[in-house]
Amino acid sequence: MSRDGGTSDSSDFPYLSEEERIRFPDPGTADPHGILCVGANLSPGVLLSAYSQGIFPWFSEGEPILWWSPNPRFVLYPREIRVSESMRKVLRKGVYRLTLDKDFRGVIEACASVPRPGQRGTWITRDMIEAYVRLHELGFAHSVEAWNESGLAGGLYGVSLGRLFCGESMFSRTPNASKSALIALAWRLADEGFPVIDSQVRTEHVASMGGRNIPRPRYLDLVRSCLELPGLRGSWGELLPGFPDSAGWRSTILRRG
Repeated sequence: MSRDGGTSDSSDFPYLSEEERIRFPDPGTADPHGILCVGANLSPGVLLSAYSQGIFPWFSEGEPILWWSPNPRFVLYPREIRVSESMRKVLRKGVYRLTLDKDFRGVIEACASVPRPGQRGTWITRDMIEAYVRLHELGFAHSVEAWNESGLAGGLYGVSLGRLFCGESMFSRTPNASKSALIALAWRLADEGFPVIDSQVRTEHVASMGGRNIPRPRYLDLVRSCLELPGLRGSWGELLPGFPDSAGWRSTILRRG
């Protein structure tokens, strides 16, 4: 397990067959809603090929696999994350214990099952869960967990290639749990040289923390530049020791008030 994954994360899959390395249609041909194409499968090679080209899967149970590349793209720049004073107090009080890659399956299954206001059902199907667990086992998918006395209180998961992190989903069972996880992750990724967190489509939750829409061409340029940087493939719990320690974390914890 190596901290320096080199520059081959997006194209060199030595554990996969050549047939699994696919080329998606030009993202610029996506329809006005962002749907690019339909079909294929959720194998590691297909998923990694998609993320390396600025594309992600999003579909509901009973639907074919839909691949998306929306315009605009919703992103969060780690160094610009907005943290309210109330959230700084939560972090200073140590309301949650935060970990990396401690319980990936628990996080993704909670993202699939925890009810969300105004949303019925989930797009995180059983096939999706198993596909991303496989990516996690291969060192490309990661989770952040927020724990309290009762157990797993919140968290998020996503996929990382090069210095790109693509956030997939988050959940909270108690107030501010997922926000705590996202803030800690953003600050640490900023320290580690990750220019951007892909949030795919706008949510008010992330927008309140500084998320913004950018044109798809700009996002695709960011993907290409991030993939030229060495990746962090493996267990982030091991590769990023001391989490949530970071410059942003230390400045918050040491601040009085």
